[in-house]
Amino acid sequence: MHALPVSVIIVARNEAANLPRCLDSVRGWVAEILVALNNTTDSSAEIARARGATVHALSWAGYRDTKNAALALAAQPWALCLDADEEVSPALRHALAAFFASGRAADFVGARFPRKVWFINRWITHGDWYPDLSLRLVLREKSRWGGDAFVHEKMVCDGPVATLRGDLHHYSFPTLASHVDKITPFAALFVKQQHARGRHFSLAAALVRPTWRFVRAYFFRLGFLDGYPGLYIAVATAFGAFVRYSSLYEAETQKEPLQK
Repeated sequence: MHALPVSVIIVARNEAANLPRCLDSVRGWVAEILVALNNTTDSSAEIARARGATVHALSWAGYRDTKNAALALAAQPWALCLDADEEVSPALRHALAAFFASGRAADFVGARFPRKVWFINRWITHGDWYPDLSLRLVLREKSRWGGDAFVHEKMVCDGPVATLRGDLHHYSFPTLASHVDKITPFAALFVKQQHARGRHFSLAAALVRPTWRFVRAYFFRLGFLDGYPGLYIAVATAFGAFVRYSSLYEAETQKEPLQK
């Protein structure tokens, strides 16, 4: 395969355990691999350089702004933006190669594709977690990371976006405990986000949204077809939403303990 006119961009911090798999999945068929590290203390830089990547040090400025800073460092017209715990599957690699070989790339400014998560010893193929179409291949001059400054950043393209087949593999939670550990920090980011938008706690939202998240994931999006992991994901998603709204309530009603 000839090298595609693509810069792979990975923003990471202390990802020595995940980087080899991610980098090996793109090495040899893209023109540039760029790894932007922030406050890293492990061997991520050495691992990246050993696999042919260019390493940059970037100060952390939030998800959106840090990723935009990394996007500006790329040399190729197209960018494939990955997280360190992701991997381009062989099927997706062939789909990307066909996208350029067929000339379709001239008609679009970006391409999205499904992202599939490995969780509790199986691939999750239903519910809220799949297909999770992710816009990650972009024409740099027509694209940028937008969305909220705190969390849930998203790619924005000024033009049409293609949909490709082939999964982007995501190894986001190696253990169930690692998933539970994310609930609290995401709740804290949610509180910052809501306050930045001038929004306040709502009891109705705290009750209705978690319930809806479970019903949607488990029944409407067929999460039950993923067995017990599908049930866990639906319950945990609902619980995570409940924790976020509860954290917002706590932040808005916090006061010193009353003295007896």
